[in-house]
Amino acid sequence: MTESGGREWTFLTSHARVLVHVARNPQARIRDIADACLLSIRAVQLILDDLEEAGYLTRQRTGRHNTYRVTPGTHMRRAADGPRTVALVLDLPEQTDH
Repeated sequence: MTESGGREWTFLTSHARVLVHVARNPQARIRDIADACLLSIRAVQLILDDLEEAGYLTRQRTGRHNTYRVTPGTHMRRAADGPRTVALVLDLPEQTDH
């Protein structure tokens, strides 16, 4: 997106876009996530690793496919985001089982 003044920026980070896509499409292939988020496959792989390491999602391997599950009770990383959970931001139901 180009704003007046010529600077380009996006509203959501790449990590947020990937997390939103996975929340909506838990069985999406990495290639599909990359296409939807306008990222390279390698970038998506790294982002998924980051999100899993930070506890924002888990992945379960079934045969040749992954199924992703967003951890809704995980809190946002920045203090400026307040005490919001991922579930609130992504409009997901809170779940108590982990």
